[in-house]
Amino acid sequence: MLYVAPVDPANWFGGLLKCNDNVLPCLQNHLTILILMALEATVHRHQLYYRLQNRLPPPPTGSIFYNIAQKNVDDELLSCIKYFINYGFYKFGLEICFVAAVNVIRQRMDFYALIHASWLTYLLSRRQRKAVAEVWPKYCCFLASLVVFQYLLCIGLPPALCKDYPWRTSQWPLHSNLIKWLYLPDFAKRPDACFLLYDFLLLLFASLQWQVFENETNPDLIVQAGDNAEINQILDTASLSECSSVTNFIHCRSYLDLVKVIVFRYQFWFVLCLIFMTGTTRISIFCVGYLLACFFFMWFGRSLQLKPVKYLLRPWDCLIAYTGLVIVVKNLLAVGACAYLGVLQRNHCWLIQTFGMFCTVPGYSAGKQEVALKKEGSLWAVSGFHSLHDNCGTGSVYHGQNT
Repeated sequence: MLYVAPVDPANWFGGLLKCNDNVLPCLQNHLTILILMALEATVHRHQLYYRLQNRLPPPPTGSIFYNIAQKNVDDELLSCIKYFINYGFYKFGLEICFVAAVNVIRQRMDFYALIHASWLTYLLSRRQRKAVAEVWPKYCCFLASLVVFQYLLCIGLPPALCKDYPWRTSQWPLHSNLIKWLYLPDFAKRPDACFLLYDFLLLLFASLQWQVFENETNPDLIVQAGDNAEINQILDTASLSECSSVTNFIHCRSYLDLVKVIVFRYQFWFVLCLIFMTGTTRISIFCVGYLLACFFFMWFGRSLQLKPVKYLLRPWDCLIAYTGLVIVVKNLLAVGACAYLGVLQRNHCWLIQTFGMFCTVPGYSAGKQEVALKKEGSLWAVSGFHSLHDNCGTGSVYHGQNT
């Protein structure tokens, strides 16, 4: 039975729902988009008129605070905040994209999350920013194509055909949980279109980062925001300090120096705390790697930061690679955790406990009561991944060499 109630084919073609006496709830999304577009056009026209009237040139970088540039970042705390409001994504956009990709994987845990995990692993393996920039246009095109394809899957076949899908009518029909994990269209349980929101946010960040890669060679932007070139990874800490134009902030002459000391000196221990929490929140074989890494960094302590950048970043890169491997393997195990959890609970309970196979996505027919508890463990994994990237960024800038 395809339908349990009459279905209006006009809805499949985009027809409006029956609004009865109140039409506003049916149009609120369209009105919101219209208001935002009108507001954006009004602000743009007002700024253009103001510059023409006062004979002012347009800002070269499209920044919010016109008089803030790279040279003002070390002046005071307020100037530093304004600088990162202007150019925060320019400096950390790549890390934001990686964290957004991990968030998509965490929220979905299905077949397309496995594809995102594979792409993330490939991008992380490129390591160098220039190497990532070479394949970034292909990544953006892939994300755009994937969003469109998934949208078509959510629309599905028109109901007027009165035809069911082959994975329901074949001799070996697929289980409902497996259909949901594969994100296939289905009349009994339609794909969750809310997943497209996370994919769209990732596509938005990736598109902005593509623009950043293209603008990194713009001389006007380099003067205002600075360059994103990686520092020399062969020189030791003393040689880098001589090459650095950053003033010494250890003595805390201002509130900005105090913030720098907290970020660059104590972030190492903060990251270790997150790694330890990631390894102890859930008990599984994957957590052993986080605990070993935590003990390794605690054994060497801050002496690691006295080594050349190449050797400083190597253990952190290994830990990031391990985190990416865990993400990929957990997505592979999500087939059993989400689609066949009931069978595993009856016959292979040891496998569930060893690898921490718990479905973190609601909507499957088994393991619903575990979702709220187990999602906390994946949240710690995302936090650990984010903190590791932040710590690697700290070690690869000149500010981090003054601590």
